[in-house]
Amino acid sequence: MDPALPIWRGLLVVAGLAAVAPATWWWRRGDPAAVGPPDEKAWSWKRLRPIVTGGLVAIVALPFAMLSTERLADLLGVSWRTLANSPNARTAILGGMTLAAAVVLATLAGVWSLAGALTAATAQIAVSAPLAIALLATRDAGPARWSAALLGVAIGVAAAATRWRVAATVALTVGAATCLFIAFSGTSGDPQKLAGQYGATPALLMIVLVTGAATAVAGATAPVLAPRGSLPAVLGPIAGVLVVAGVKTAPVIDLGGAAPRSIGTTLRLDTAGVLLLVSAAAIGGLGIAHHLSERWAERKQAELIRQEAAAAERDRLARPIHDGVLQVLAMVQREGSELGGAGAQLAALAGEQEVALRNLLSGNPAPPGAGTEADLRARLTGLSSATVDVAAPVDPVMLPAAPAAELFAAVQAALDNVRQHAGPGARAWILLEDEDDGVRVTVRDDGAGFEPHRLRDAALAGRLGVEQSIRGRIHDLGGTATVKSRPGIGTEVELWVPFPAR
Repeated sequence: MDPALPIWRGLLVVAGLAAVAPATWWWRRGDPAAVGPPDEKAWSWKRLRPIVTGGLVAIVALPFAMLSTERLADLLGVSWRTLANSPNARTAILGGMTLAAAVVLATLAGVWSLAGALTAATAQIAVSAPLAIALLATRDAGPARWSAALLGVAIGVAAAATRWRVAATVALTVGAATCLFIAFSGTSGDPQKLAGQYGATPALLMIVLVTGAATAVAGATAPVLAPRGSLPAVLGPIAGVLVVAGVKTAPVIDLGGAAPRSIGTTLRLDTAGVLLLVSAAAIGGLGIAHHLSERWAERKQAELIRQEAAAAERDRLARPIHDGVLQVLAMVQREGSELGGAGAQLAALAGEQEVALRNLLSGNPAPPGAGTEADLRARLTGLSSATVDVAAPVDPVMLPAAPAAELFAAVQAALDNVRQHAGPGARAWILLEDEDDGVRVTVRDDGAGFEPHRLRDAALAGRLGVEQSIRGRIHDLGGTATVKSRPGIGTEVELWVPFPAR
């Protein structure tokens, strides 16, 4: 009934239309501070859906608002006189229908947008009735009530601007809910008594707390929505329609267990307090989910950076290795095959190492044929010589080609250590065991042996032959490598590798 209200509406419509063109241009241009090429097209559905959803939700209230009492009665299958005699019931029904349609449409904007809109709207619905009652109770307080409202906004902004915005918002919202419960108890469930009490201090305190809670909830929701580009649409038209429809619907909620009563025009204070507690729980859950999603995104970004760095390092190493080591291996393979005997064996080893090195530099450490199986028994039997005895099962011991190659290389490294450190005339024995859950290979020699601390001292000094060639390979396969030695009694290397999951 305020004659100035149409003027304000007109001014808001003109201001909104005037802001459409620059806002569209700014949105279309994107963030000028962004580095690198844009990862999304300007008119992609991901960017358009908050705008489309906001527009649909904004107009969804019109069809329901235009429903006449007769048409609504026909839809519900009741007499139109029933709705005509209960105007509050008609309002609540239309509000519920609008609320349901708005929530369904809001799902188009995504789960995060829907959660943010429901959280912000719940808090604003909860504070609508307490603010109306408190403003009525302070109608003679003059500027004090507007000062209290501004103080509440300042407190809410301060809570949302801190690093611990979620915890501060939850605490402020719970405090506002506690204030409402106290007011409900102090007025014996009749908040109208608040307006008749002497002094306006309780009502001013209520204004500060509920205004601060609603502001803090909206402010704590904003950082969740802003990175997803849905902040204006969610806290604008989507949350706005949800609040208007919820305010019309909420008075039918009666959580106090009182006797049945007619639908009132305002929300009970205890019910408003419960809704504030719900919004506090919602903002807590939203904040935790946002924190976890950020940590996951950071880990994903770190993994991408690590992969890019590894690729760059491979490219840097590939050039000198290609010009030097690979050419030498190719020459050994070519020339050794013509010599026969030991030269042919050396050529074969050089060919295997060349292939493995090329695969490593290309970022594919698995050797060719990694998807096939290899007979580890046949490969180890080939190591038998005048100084090396091999004991293996009668049946083939099959492993995937990649683990078999790594295990065979670890055995070769152990034999190389025997030749270099066990002393002249030392013999070696290789025992292959096919167990239920894995393969066990033991390499033992009768050489000079060494003190147990020698391996630890060698690793600290940067000599990582055993650590990388033996233990490192077996560890990557999920197995274990044990080295036992004493001076004068030789050395024993035990390798165990589990069968891969089938």
